[in-house]
Amino acid sequence: MRTGIYPGTFDPITLGHMDIIRRGAKLVDRLVIGITTNPSKSPMFSVDERLAMVRREVAAIPGTIEVVAFDALLMTFAERQGASVIIRGLRAVADFEYEYQMAGMNQQLNNRIETVFLMADVALQPIASRLVKEIAVYGGDIHRFVTQAVNTDVQARITDAGLRRGV
Repeated sequence: MRTGIYPGTFDPITLGHMDIIRRGAKLVDRLVIGITTNPSKSPMFSVDERLAMVRREVAAIPGTIEVVAFDALLMTFAERQGASVIIRGLRAVADFEYEYQMAGMNQQLNNRIETVFLMADVALQPIASRLVKEIAVYGGDIHRFVTQAVNTDVQARITDAGLRRGV
């Protein structure tokens, strides 16, 4: 059984993430979506909220897909999951430079796990969770970047937390 890991913060999960998940699920027998914390990012949603959100969003995608939280080195997590592949999405050249360096470091840690890069759909390339949150906080329309359910989650969080700006 070939297991792949698609790691990220997914704060929130976007249509770009969903595209990579759908396509990545076709490449492996089991896809583990690893939701992690990133000390350099300020999450809008807790890990538990992101787990629930991602599980809801991927429920209809064919294949064996698991959504798991982790707070460890990616390669340690991948080894624990029995993964042979790390799946990463690329949007632009800037992504490639960062991802290429990370793939090289990961290969040094464990050369039995390959990194596979999937180019985001052209229509979805500009989407980034950070920008989706920023647009939403300033009252912009994010419906083209996330599902309706995620849009509702983001709007509720902004309202509940008093995050709305520029209005």
